[in-house]
Amino acid sequence: MRDSDRALVDRFADMLAAESGAARNTLLAYRSDLAAAAEVLGEVNSAGTAELAKLAGAWAELSPATLARRSAALRRFFAFLVDEGFRTDDPSSALPRPHTVRPLPRLLERAEVDAMFEAAEDRAASGQPLALRNLALLEMLYGSGLRATELVSLPARAMARPEPFLILSGKGGKERLVPISDRARTAVAAWRETLPKGAAWLFPGGKAHISRVRLFQLIRAMATDAGIAPERVSPHVLRHAFATHLLGNGADLRVLQALLGHADIATTQIYTHVDSARLVELVNRAHPLARGALAKPGGPS
Repeated sequence: MRDSDRALVDRFADMLAAESGAARNTLLAYRSDLAAAAEVLGEVNSAGTAELAKLAGAWAELSPATLARRSAALRRFFAFLVDEGFRTDDPSSALPRPHTVRPLPRLLERAEVDAMFEAAEDRAASGQPLALRNLALLEMLYGSGLRATELVSLPARAMARPEPFLILSGKGGKERLVPISDRARTAVAAWRETLPKGAAWLFPGGKAHISRVRLFQLIRAMATDAGIAPERVSPHVLRHAFATHLLGNGADLRVLQALLGHADIATTQIYTHVDSARLVELVNRAHPLARGALAKPGGPS
């Protein structure tokens, strides 16, 4: 990336951090996408519509999701340049706009989740510290819908107080309230008893906390113990299970959005596919037209 671009990208990143509260990983992703554009365009900040049109061909082999993300990064960058007076025109209309379809999440049936808990509880009954840790991880993932990063980075003092919830800082530094079940609190308390005094992290590993990769490995091992194909299970799949099973049991979509920490309810709506029959039944039962509530006054009911 040329120096002229680098200076503007630095200012762009500062703006995202200050005004939008963008997380470090988000800023790194923006920088990576803009650097990829610079490899094709040479200088990004001065590119016009003709130059941007070249990106469709240069990025033709990318997945639709990657192409959409890179185009979105460039659109925001050019909007920043216009807002700050570095350009008078916005050429982003020439960026490729792939048609993307949000994939449906991988699902676990309730019986499969029950099997994972049964296997984890059997191991934890031994009192072996790592088995207690694994049960606590499973309870927190499925019981509260935490993201992997949120879970592994919990401080040792988390859940030490009696409140049945946590206040977490998730994506973009946005805080949300996460309810903690009695089961999860009990499992975490049993695991905490094994922690050394002065531990900084609730789930320590090496010099810090366990990594997301290690959590992924542990969850797959627990799936194998339960007789489930390990490639079907991950921390994020358990987060999906938390959401789909709550929705299937009648949870409100807006409440689910808050629990998951989704900025846009459109992200949460992906879960509505899991129980379409229940939703149809709800409409047939609760909609005013289904009860004749909108019949004209004096007319037939």
